[in-house]
Amino acid sequence: MTQRVQLEPIRSLAFGGISASYAAVGTPFDNPCRLICFTNNTEGDVFFSRDGSTDELFLAAGSFKLFDVQTNVRPTGESASVFEKGTQWYVKQIESPVSGSVYIETMYA
Repeated sequence: MTQRVQLEPIRSLAFGGISASYAAVGTPFDNPCRLICFTNNTEGDVFFSRDGSTDELFLAAGSFKLFDVQTNVRPTGESASVFEKGTQWYVKQIESPVSGSVYIETMYA
């Protein structure tokens, strides 16, 4: 069975919105996400979180992390590995950025 891959709008937050407290990066996912890319285009290290309080992902300044949660999933009829529809991501600084943005890109099928 062929599935059409779709992209959701990019979620971003400029450096001025990134502080020592967690801030939402865009809006919650409209669809279950199978591939996600986090990009930190600032010069400060940051943490990402899904609940706005737990440090879940570290992202160094000027770097990215790409997760393909569907890779090597066997078509057994079981639920797909995805970040659920409605997932909201948050970011906070470790070091204060003075320029740039953070971005989240997602794919779904």
